[in-house]
Parts: sequence; C-alpha cells; structure tokens
Amino acid sequence: MSRRIDRSHQDEELNIFQAFTDLMSNAFMIISFLLLISLLQLILKTEEKNISVEPIIIDEKSGEFKFPSGSANLTPELLKHIQTNVIPAIQNATRQGNIDFIQVIGHTDSQGISNASNLDGKLTAAATGSEKINALKAGSNTDLGLMRAVAVVQFLNTKKLGKVNFRAYSAGQLYMPSGKLAKIDRGADDTRRRIEIRFIPYGQKK
Repeated sequence: MSRRIDRSHQDEELNIFQAFTDLMSNAFMIISFLLLISLLQLILKTEEKNISVEPIIIDEKSGEFKFPSGSANLTPELLKHIQTNVIPAIQNATRQGNIDFIQVIGHTDSQGISNASNLDGKLTAAATGSEKINALKAGSNTDLGLMRAVAVVQFLNTKKLGKVNFRAYSAGQLYMPSGKLAKIDRGADDTRRRIEIRFIPYGQKK
C-alpha cells in the first residue's frame, strides 16, 4: 500500500515539474517575441531618422531664375519656377523625410557692393512680412545672400505648406557650388549665384 502512495506522489511531482517547465518555456517564447518586436521598431525608427533628402539648388546658370543685380526682388520667372517645381519638391520631401526645418541659403559671387546696409534696422521686419524686400539695402554680399534667402522664405510662407519651418541663411560669396571655399574673384559669375534649399532632420532628443 505504501509503495502505491509513493508512486502516486512521484507522479504528482513529475506533473508539477513538467507544468513548470512548460510555463517557463512559454514565458521565454513570449519575452523573445516582445524583444524581437522592440528590436524591429528600433530599426525602423533609426531608418526613419536616417532618411536623407537631396537639397534643391536654384542657380542662375540653369536659366531658371535671375535676380536683378544687387537686388532680392523675385522675378516673375523665379516665382513661377518656385511655384511649379520647388514647392512640389518640398512637399514630397516633407512627406518622405523626418524633417525638423528647412534651410534656405543665399549664395552670391564676389562682385563688390558699396552701399550702406540697412539690414540691422529692417531685416526682422522683412522676415516677418511687415516690410517689403525691396526696402532692404545690402552693404555686402553676405547681406545680399541673406536678403534673397529671406525673399524666397517670404514667398514660401504664403503657400500654406503646413507646419514646415523655414530658416533663411546667407553664405555670401564664401562657397563654390562644389562646397569648396571660393577663391577671391571680383568678376561676375552666374555659376556661383544660387539659392540652396536643405532639409534638416530631427536630432536625437537627450
């Protein structure tokens, strides 16, 4: 009789052990599955952050636009080009990329400017739209590049592009289209006069 009780007790212990191992095995599979999902989400998020969008270059050499000499006024030809080509490209870029803001950078050649600048007093008003661009006077190529970038941003901001955030900058005469530092050259050069639109992704939050 005692032998039967011992055998029953052993069977009960075996069943409990098997149930425990099954439970641990299932728990391990569930944890592994959750870790795999987390890893895939991290990979997808990293790939999203790493999406790079090619910059848009509007240069005078292409014939797509030409600013009047020493001026930041947008010609009808340039306005048409921005409307029909640049804006759709911006919309497409913001749809596919994780864009924080968009830089609009004005580049000039090295022809000297002898005017007295009034940007210190009027640039902010022009950037907000309360002052017309043609009220600005450039005292340097850096001023002129910035004025032209502001003019382009002004126009883009009227097109209701959602929450797109534009920032105007100037590189003046400093860089060639290749990105290399420009040599000192006071001659006219339409290959250097351009507007560069760059898409800046979100940085990692700390």
